[in-house]
Amino acid sequence: MIMRKPLYITREGLIRLKEELLELKTVKRQEIIERVQEARAHGDLSENAEYADAKEQQAFLEGHILELEEEIRQATIIEDQVRNGHAVTIGSTVRVRNHRDEREFTIVGPSEANPSQGRISNESPLGKAFLDRMVGDKVTVEVPSGKVVYQILSIK
Repeated sequence: MIMRKPLYITREGLIRLKEELLELKTVKRQEIIERVQEARAHGDLSENAEYADAKEQQAFLEGHILELEEEIRQATIIEDQVRNGHAVTIGSTVRVRNHRDEREFTIVGPSEANPSQGRISNESPLGKAFLDRMVGDKVTVEVPSGKVVYQILSIK
């Protein structure tokens, strides 16, 4: 058996994954089964583009279901509170300042990352750089435009 690293996720994120999985297994799967049956009824399957498309969507759906099931199996809930209150951990919200402005980032698992909303993955260069750091620490991160230095102002 292959040992995989845990998928860090919030309690709410895990609920969303489970809801999506249920939707795929009940509603979407049934819709595709009906499309396959309808396309099959049109006759010669070797030249039936509608059937081929429906089967391709079915295969994609089943693959996605397997991925979600694996993510749920590997899920490790991010604690609602920072473990020690001093260092950045997964689940921490970090207020930082660079030479231009102040920003706030929440460190989350990769499946919940959304940089435009300030939710960065613990596996991203920025997320990795913040982990285990403390208030007052300066963190240098390599970005496409060069190096950026952030100072940690607060951790929640």
